[in-house]
Amino acid sequence: MSFQKIRSSRSLRLTLRFVIPLIVIMTLLAFLVVPLVDNLTLRWSVRDLDMRAKLITNALQEPIGDLLGQGNKTKINSLLTRATQDERLFALGYCDGQGKLLYNTQTFPRDLGCTLPSSSVHNTPALLQLPQGLVHVAINPLLIEGAPSGSLVLVHDMSFVERRSTDTRKYIVILFAALCLITSLITVLVAHLSWRGWMSGVRALLRGDGLIKPFDKSSNSELQPLVGDLRALLRTIDSERRIADDVTLSWNPDALRNLLFKQLAGEQIIVVSNREPYIHTKGQEGIEIHRPASGLVTAVEPVMRACSGIWIAHGGGTADYEVVDKNDHVRVPPEHPEYTLRRIWLSQEEEKGYYYGFANEGLWPLCHIAHVRPIFRTGDWNHYVEINQRFADAVVKEAEREDPVVLVQDYHFALLPGMLRKAMPKATIITFWHIPWPNPESFGICPWREDLLKGMLGSTILGFHTPFHCKNFLETVDRYLETRVDHASSTISHGGNLTLVEAYPISIQWPSPWQESQPGIADCRAYVQRSLNIKDNCLIGLGVDRLDYTKGILERLRAVECLLESHPDMIGRFCFVQIAAPSRSVLEEYQTFDARVRALASQINLRFSSEDYLPIHLKIEHHEPEDVNRYYRAADVCIVTSLHDGMNLVAKEYVAARDDEEGVLVLSRFTGAAHELYEALIVNPYHIEQTADALYQALTMPVFEQQARMRSMRSMVRDFNVYRWAARMLLDAARIRQREKLADRIGVQL
Repeated sequence: MSFQKIRSSRSLRLTLRFVIPLIVIMTLLAFLVVPLVDNLTLRWSVRDLDMRAKLITNALQEPIGDLLGQGNKTKINSLLTRATQDERLFALGYCDGQGKLLYNTQTFPRDLGCTLPSSSVHNTPALLQLPQGLVHVAINPLLIEGAPSGSLVLVHDMSFVERRSTDTRKYIVILFAALCLITSLITVLVAHLSWRGWMSGVRALLRGDGLIKPFDKSSNSELQPLVGDLRALLRTIDSERRIADDVTLSWNPDALRNLLFKQLAGEQIIVVSNREPYIHTKGQEGIEIHRPASGLVTAVEPVMRACSGIWIAHGGGTADYEVVDKNDHVRVPPEHPEYTLRRIWLSQEEEKGYYYGFANEGLWPLCHIAHVRPIFRTGDWNHYVEINQRFADAVVKEAEREDPVVLVQDYHFALLPGMLRKAMPKATIITFWHIPWPNPESFGICPWREDLLKGMLGSTILGFHTPFHCKNFLETVDRYLETRVDHASSTISHGGNLTLVEAYPISIQWPSPWQESQPGIADCRAYVQRSLNIKDNCLIGLGVDRLDYTKGILERLRAVECLLESHPDMIGRFCFVQIAAPSRSVLEEYQTFDARVRALASQINLRFSSEDYLPIHLKIEHHEPEDVNRYYRAADVCIVTSLHDGMNLVAKEYVAARDDEEGVLVLSRFTGAAHELYEALIVNPYHIEQTADALYQALTMPVFEQQARMRSMRSMVRDFNVYRWAARMLLDAARIRQREKLADRIGVQL
């Protein structure tokens, strides 16, 4: 079949999609209108005949009165007969005062007397169905010399009404057919013109894609409300298509390596973060190695294992300096080295100003709606600038070429992308902001807001967890900087650079590194019960967090207290384990929070504990990931009540650990994970009673419902794991690099 025939066939199908529903609707309207018009015609005709009957009665009143006085029966009948020569007047009769028919024409119906018939048609007493057809009957009193003297019975032929109704139906059908034809032609014409406009707009989006050729807002204005969503959908479809073309297996390190080999073959990948993936400390038996409790490390470390690149981070362990070589390098992971860790050294004063000061007393509470006032000091800002520059210098030194792919992690390095852009203009810089981004009004509190925004716009790609955070950032830049912000394509043009702002929901490693070696569910439960002295029949709730005021730990403990108050039967049958890794304990706000958590836990234990029962088990200490995984597998319910969070990977880690497909997740609506794990019990952590009710629902949930919910969540975490997260960012980076290289070649040729 030729292209023209295919196109004609598609055009015909499109036309029929508009015309057929229109014909059906117009036909239904016609069927509804015709009975209505018939009814109105009949009512109008009856009213006209009633008026006509009164006029005839008035005209015959005087001559009939004279003839009645003479008693001339022949002349009376002759008068009535002459009156019926009117084509519509079918019969006439005269009745005396006692209701007796005295005179009538030959056509007068035999069954009709001096009163209206008891049986009528169309619910109208004046209408009577005779063998001759439908007739109208009117009985009007006669006044002779001002006094009542019998009545005149008038019978009108209604056949003309039926003829009129038939003509009306015909005209209505013709009218609706004409309207249907005209409306169809107009609809099809407008539809084709609109479709051509929409298709032109979509083609423009596909050609421009917001990175090389911006979309022309002056054309296809009707597309503007959907342009942003359409662009995001097209980018996602393109990424998924590329992924489907390159990967046929489930997402794992090998799949990511294969993908990177095809898309970024020979490219150097450098990760920059404040927190290092491995910490070397001095212990009683020598140097010990720990992995920090960090969502960033959980997400990024598997990517580095797959990429075999360089990770630049702050070396803060007590034995970190002793294990590096002369270039401050150490190969990790210790048991099977796969990438290089480059450590940056900070003095206590620098760490206090850059990390504890500006980053965690300023930016952290600024970006989290946790009701803690941000603190900004000029000295902290100066250290922040200095350390960002030190990391930028380290990236330049570690770069083996002028255009590496640099992954900048989190709010500690808002200035780093701009510094790298100046030093390495051809580098592809991907910045991922692991925490929420506030609205423009909140961000306006920061005294150095313009500097931070300019630094971040040095990025080629700027990633956030959710589209809502992307929207907040675009609006913030639009408010405070002179830039060209294209909300439709989610791009920002500033200083000759174009930054793509995109949502990349972060995830975790799947399968977990302990998939093959982890103990069974029963063994993990027995281990937790034994270590915490928990009875066998006691249900276990779990919370895993850093000891941070944004995690809603106080609200969580209050919900447990509310549960025990409202459901006394749970006392002795439910205990809650809170694992809280110490964090930023040198800051006063965190010290105060630590004391409040301990005090509340003690208060609840004092109130509800017994000789062999402790409701709250508070473990403020560091736990290795393998140990946390045992708690995940032992817990009947995991509670995540963050007051504001970017994603929160604890929720996904709990889901991944439950290969028995049991257990329930209670999840705060203020986490990014709540937009993906719909089968969790979503709560508002500020509503203590609601959280307590959800906790009780989780503890009493039937196993089949637990399995249905957990099975769905595990499927989502499996399909959208950390390797897929990294692949989306790196594929976008590869696409941009290819376009830039093509643009450079064209520029050289010209």
